[in-house]
Amino acid sequence: MLKILHKKDTIKHIAILGGSGSGKTDLSLQVAHRFDCVVLSLDSLSVFREINIASAKPTKEDIDGIIHFGIDVLSPLESHNAHIFIDEYKKANKFCCENSKNLLIVGGSSFYLKVLLCGLSNIPKFNLLEITSKIEAIGTLKEKYEFLQSIDRKYNVSQNDSYRISRALEIYFATSIPPSEYFMLNPPKPIINKCEIFEILLDRQVLLDRVSLRTNKMFERGIIDEVSYLVEKYGTSNQWAKSIGIKEILGYFKGEIPKDKLQELITTHTMQLAKRQRTFNKTQFPQHLRANFDEILSNINKCLSDV
Repeated sequence: MLKILHKKDTIKHIAILGGSGSGKTDLSLQVAHRFDCVVLSLDSLSVFREINIASAKPTKEDIDGIIHFGIDVLSPLESHNAHIFIDEYKKANKFCCENSKNLLIVGGSSFYLKVLLCGLSNIPKFNLLEITSKIEAIGTLKEKYEFLQSIDRKYNVSQNDSYRISRALEIYFATSIPPSEYFMLNPPKPIINKCEIFEILLDRQVLLDRVSLRTNKMFERGIIDEVSYLVEKYGTSNQWAKSIGIKEILGYFKGEIPKDKLQELITTHTMQLAKRQRTFNKTQFPQHLRANFDEILSNINKCLSDV
């Protein structure tokens, strides 16, 4: 039975996490339909317009009137980042408060959920073109990492983390302060204080079967044609071009990957991503329920029924 919130009731935040292909979208749609929830997408590809098949974005028929935020927000020429996600969260939360609806935060890019829970330090305003030119002049990612280490030995970052290296260098060139010192002077503040976290955790073979099926459906729906269209219209230097499913097809276009190996390779890379997602969720969030689809669905239903 549909439960309607009244103005005096508390808006609940519920996060649904899980590896790629685990069924997060299906679960969220079931819950949203039953309890009239709003959905905020954590997906790093669904945020882009025109990237529909490669992102496994829910169709209009799937959504069926459910209010979604974080989907079809950016042009493929733009780049996604944590600040854009925070803005989408604020819009979603405002809508929920004004309309007395609960919020489901759903997707595989759970770094953005961590941003909501932990916050971000205020970043100084700077001339983006000027600072970007200085960063690019340093050279390769390896050279940028070495430069960052030379100015700030205390800043802990992987040498392959291009996003955090670039952000750290932006802060340095904008303020002349080492990033670790800047963050100490400008500590982050949580954006949300309470969020119930649920994670779909499937047996490896079950997940592999689901990922294989999803990949096959992407090819049946025309993912090669979609990527071809995107490349022709926007080129290959954009953020989304590095995503699983797209980068392999770009390899096929270049003659580096045989067509008959594409589905297998995408499935393998998706499974590797799912493993990284599980590790991140386990280590970066407070202890939370990690269980199969049905158990997670049952517990979320109980959680919302108790509102």
